Amino acid sequence: MAIPSTANPPADTGQRTPLGQGQTAFERLLAEIRTGSLKPGDRLTETELAQRLGISRTPVREAIRQLEASGLVRHLPRIGATVRRLDYAEVMELYEMRVVLEGTAARMAARAASDIELAELEEIHAEFLKVIADPRQAFALNRQFHVTLTNAAKNRFLAQSMDGLERTLLILGPSTLVNPDRVQDVVIEHEAILTALKRRDGDAAEAAMKTHVEAAQRERLRQLRQTGGMDGRSDHA
Repeated sequence: MAIPSTANPPADTGQRTPLGQGQTAFERLLAEIRTGSLKPGDRLTETELAQRLGISRTPVREAIRQLEASGLVRHLPRIGATVRRLDYAEVMELYEMRVVLEGTAARMAARAASDIELAELEEIHAEFLKVIADPRQAFALNRQFHVTLTNAAKNRFLAQSMDGLERTLLILGPSTLVNPDRVQDVVIEHEAILTALKRRDGDAAEAAMKTHVEAAQRERLRQLRQTGGMDGRSDHA
């Protein structure tokens, strides 16, 4: 494949290419799924989305294709593209994988993380303590804590697996940190993980992370029961 020359790059006309628009639409729809503005079961109509996002239908169509490829959207007969609604079995399977992957990441990080990375995790946790009353900021810092820990494990395949899992988890909607009681528990759970990491105790780090994820799973199931955000049937039956 020929590599395009960069000697005379095209002038910036200030206009986005359709591909750029498609990526922007994808990112905006992804954010709406993350915040719960788009909920499981919501229809994605090209015309409505194009009007709302202020772009043509072509990049919207591409964004919907990307969401479908990511497992966040599916096409239903006589309905069209909709945000996926996970059934009980799928929710359980996702969290089972989180336990395995994040527990392994914590074990690896206890061995491989540099002192600088451990200090970064402590700083993120300290910032988290300052914003626990703000679910949006708390969610962002909680995610940063987990991403930083996964990166500290220094295993690119593990990181890629976690990235794919996190995208699917977006379907579940807003973070469990909207519950103030859950936020207080997260503080304690993160501190247990940090203590194990600083001791370079892989067994304890893995156990603390598993406890943390399983607590999040219980809160998520409670949240989904209250909001009706989970499909009661099983597609795997």
